[in-house]
Amino acid sequence: MHPPGADTVLVRHGDLNTKSTSVKRYMEGLLVGQLSALLSDRDIAGSVEREWNRPQIHADTENIDAALDAATDAFGVVSASACLTVEPTLESILDALAETAKACYDGGSFAVDARRADKDLPFTSADVAEKGGTRIWETVESSFEPRVDLDDPDVTFGVEVRSELAYIYVTSVSGPGGLPLGSQAPMVALVSGGIDSPVAAYETMRRGSPVVPIYVDLGDYGGPDHEARAIETVRSLQRYAPNTDLSVYRVPGGETVAHLAETMEQGRMLSLRRFFYRIAEHVASEVDAAGIVTGEALGQKSSQTAQNLAVTSRATTLPIHRPLLTRDKQEIVATAREIGTFRESTIPAGCNRVAPDRVETNGTLERLLEVEPGDLYDRAEAAAAEATTVEL
Repeated sequence: MHPPGADTVLVRHGDLNTKSTSVKRYMEGLLVGQLSALLSDRDIAGSVEREWNRPQIHADTENIDAALDAATDAFGVVSASACLTVEPTLESILDALAETAKACYDGGSFAVDARRADKDLPFTSADVAEKGGTRIWETVESSFEPRVDLDDPDVTFGVEVRSELAYIYVTSVSGPGGLPLGSQAPMVALVSGGIDSPVAAYETMRRGSPVVPIYVDLGDYGGPDHEARAIETVRSLQRYAPNTDLSVYRVPGGETVAHLAETMEQGRMLSLRRFFYRIAEHVASEVDAAGIVTGEALGQKSSQTAQNLAVTSRATTLPIHRPLLTRDKQEIVATAREIGTFRESTIPAGCNRVAPDRVETNGTLERLLEVEPGDLYDRAEAAAAEATTVEL
């Protein structure tokens, strides 16, 4: 729902406001670039204007909803509103509120939330709220009995007044928050194609770090469907970052996976994780990544107990980032549905066959090294050297 004739999407960011002026200016530039890339990728006619604190998308009324959707997919955006812009005079604002009320207010309670950035204007925010509320009331009272509720209104008429324009809106749509993509160093992300790892990659991107996805081919324990779902989940993530290269590093690991399955029972999954981490470390050195991202959540699987995470983490000197560490499975599934990776993640692939009948929940590095292949790290280095890239 937006005012008739809405022509601008007003974009709000959050964490950027805690930065110094120079850092904030840099990050706003990244955000504007991402907004432009999203419009272009989705063939939405519109232009992005860089305004301090409030980047804006200008679009025709027929494209305003699509532009709003694009804006609220951009990392760093807290919320956005489709607005009608008018001259920053009190009468123009009151007229716009009346027209908006005719189109958007048909019952229940209302309030006017007014903000004035330019203190030199000849009216205050309180003037806009009081006189705007009166004009809205007079506009609709012949159709129904309006009610004012300043605490929990059914409809909120938002007004932001700046030096050159005033912005009228009735809804604020939430965005992902976080920081603009590219504002942090890149990470390599182990992507299995399951539900968790794409969500972890998304959360890392949401905090500003581009990801370099790594898919380890499990050979006979994975197969075409396993690989396909991994690639498709990354393709879904690409929609949020059209100006970022998310080509997948495909690493052949089938021979080592089979060897672990044939020679290890106790601790097999821990050694498999250590194999993955070493591969990720080698790829990270090639792409100058600052860390490794996984979809592990504390206690979700036998290999993800606190003790086992301590054991597997020692396979690499790079920090391992686990954005989902404390999240429940239901929360992760809900996010996967929201960002569009859930369907691809649930394609049957049969990769659970690699798990042993007897799991290890309380491993130690000393015991693991007694049964783990002594050349595991060499195998990881050789596999990483054979990596190919899958372009989306």
